[in-house]
Amino acid sequence: MSPLLYIPSRTGLLDFLAHYEPRVLGYFEFNASPQPPGYLTFFTSALYALKKDYLVTLRFGVITNQQIAKEISLENTGSVYLHRHFNTSLVFPRDSLNFTAENIYKWAVENREILLRWLHPHGGKSLLLNNELKKGPALLLFLPFNPLAEGQPLLNEITQVVLEYNNCNGSRAVQHILQHLQQPDQPVLGTLFPCSHFHSTEAAFIRTQPCCNTVVLPQWHLISRTHNVCELCVNQTVGVRPSLVNIHQCSFFEMEVALDSFYLKEHNFVHFMSKTIECSNFPSFYSPFSYYTACCKTISRGLINSAPSKHRVIPDPKESSSSYGKNIGTDSQNSFSHIEDGRTQTELPVDSSSLSGLKCRTNKTLNIYLLDSNLTWKHAVRLGASGSGPLKELTTIVDLKNEVHYIMDQNQVLAKPSLEAFIQNYSTLNCPLRRHLVASLPVQSEKEPLITEVTTETFHSVVLDIEKDVLLLYYTQWCGFCSVLNHIFIQLARLLHTNSNFIIARINAGRNDLPWEFMVDHFPTILFFPCKRKDMSVKYPEDLQPTLPNLVRFILKHTCLSHPLYPQQARTHETIHKAAELQQSKLHHLEKEIQKLRIEIQALQQAQDQLSLQLFKARRDKNELQIQNWALEEKNTALQQQSKRLQELYKQKSEELEETAEKLQELADASENLLTENTLLKMLVVSMDKEINANKANQEKASDQTGSDGTSIDTEEKGKSETWKDHLDDTLENRTDI
Repeated sequence: MSPLLYIPSRTGLLDFLAHYEPRVLGYFEFNASPQPPGYLTFFTSALYALKKDYLVTLRFGVITNQQIAKEISLENTGSVYLHRHFNTSLVFPRDSLNFTAENIYKWAVENREILLRWLHPHGGKSLLLNNELKKGPALLLFLPFNPLAEGQPLLNEITQVVLEYNNCNGSRAVQHILQHLQQPDQPVLGTLFPCSHFHSTEAAFIRTQPCCNTVVLPQWHLISRTHNVCELCVNQTVGVRPSLVNIHQCSFFEMEVALDSFYLKEHNFVHFMSKTIECSNFPSFYSPFSYYTACCKTISRGLINSAPSKHRVIPDPKESSSSYGKNIGTDSQNSFSHIEDGRTQTELPVDSSSLSGLKCRTNKTLNIYLLDSNLTWKHAVRLGASGSGPLKELTTIVDLKNEVHYIMDQNQVLAKPSLEAFIQNYSTLNCPLRRHLVASLPVQSEKEPLITEVTTETFHSVVLDIEKDVLLLYYTQWCGFCSVLNHIFIQLARLLHTNSNFIIARINAGRNDLPWEFMVDHFPTILFFPCKRKDMSVKYPEDLQPTLPNLVRFILKHTCLSHPLYPQQARTHETIHKAAELQQSKLHHLEKEIQKLRIEIQALQQAQDQLSLQLFKARRDKNELQIQNWALEEKNTALQQQSKRLQELYKQKSEELEETAEKLQELADASENLLTENTLLKMLVVSMDKEINANKANQEKASDQTGSDGTSIDTEEKGKSETWKDHLDDTLENRTDI
């Protein structure tokens, strides 16, 4: 609902930046109407971030006051600032990138600093947890989260722990944030986030901040198995230096030199389980300007209590320079304790706790994740959380590489001191935390069972009871042969139920985790743990069939009853042997019954074979019919294709016939016209014949009158009329032909 948060004051700025989420700030002076240049782009980038990630992993804020902007070294309006706790904070580079909403979002995502991340499994099958756990050891915090709550005090405490854990360089800006989270009502004096990266106060901090590491010193004696494990701290003492630029924290090389100095002079230093601090001095590269003091103290095996841890103190170099090989003393001013020590510790000159910078002082670096227990409690239950309880909270460390995970005591309230103690215990070289093993729920019944069901929690109390012999069966639910052994173990339990010093037990290895020395590689596996000699457990031979007589002989061979230390129990041995013979006779009777059942099973198998043969024939007929069906379908397809071709041919011929009929109609019309003209011509010919005949008659009369003189003229006229008549006849014949 609020993509941008307005920052009105220095306190609001600290509140905004004191969270674990990446924060982006924009500085805009609202002295223009309707809004300053670039503000809409910045607002759109906040909306773009919501569109890309609705869980709001990027928070956007706006500063309008120039004085507040100077706290983060912003002077120009329109600047965009990405805050990072431990790396250098960045300002959006307008010179190299276009000032667009998408570019602002991509720049912030690519350069953000992730210290604490929320995981939101969607409930289906996914690789979310697997991909995160493969990155290294992970601290998973399951806590009920209410996004509508006004305050999140538990998240603030977790943020303090995360900031202290990652504060390797003792950043003053982080110290301001931690001070504000612890005491939000008190104002923070001075500049909140200075732009310079090196000050004289930080130089003094580097001079006094020790480099500590847990090391193993030489054995106190050749025949002893005890190593003197201590925390070795190197403190750089700076004299006159030409420049502060050369000041640096001690390196691994310097730590190695300090360790070598102890190894070389072990006859003067190493004492068996020393409870005091012992120091050694050595120069750094033979420089006349500085030397180093290394102090070591034996680590105790105790666990941290839940009280807030204090700080260490390093002895004064002037005092330690003459204290080599001597005890410094045990008073509180010179005490130098390990993080596992539970007693009160004095403080360092630097304002930091023992958790400060622990990420850089151990090889067990943790990735920290948050999960909403209201949505993902089933994952917490799988990791070992109790199913019932008023609060759904769980703190666990999962290390896939070492195949272990640890759970913080669920009776302990999830708070800053307990979380610090949990992280510190895990980070030590000899981790005192107890590995969590998955265990099935114990079976509760009113009367005592013949076979005891063992879980991870009851394994040591039942199986490793030195007063009792224990025969243990390892099984799993998917092991079919394991269920076959159940009736044999029940018979054996009935046979030995009168002996209170003997226990027959079994454990579901698929639902219970066991220490590596008690693991097996296949199922079922039978182990016998004799009383008084639990370290001499015996595995049942794999080549021997697990029958009742064989199991009885195996037990009698390795039990304490046959041991020379117990001759008074020989009668019990004979009684068990007689009972075993009686049980063997019962087994013979059962074998006969089993033989009858086998005959019936053979008859059923024959009937099954006949039925299988009939089914085979039916399947064969079905296949033949299916082949015929496929052939008919192919023929039908061919006929359909031929029908389509005939239809196309019919259509083509029909079109041709229509064209021919049209032409014939045209010819018929032309023929009728010709017939009409022919009739007219015939009538004309008839009329012409009549005229010719009339002309002949007239000519003959005229010839009679004129005599012979007109003979030639008549002849010419007669020839002309005959010629014209022939021409007319030819025309009529031609028209008739058409």
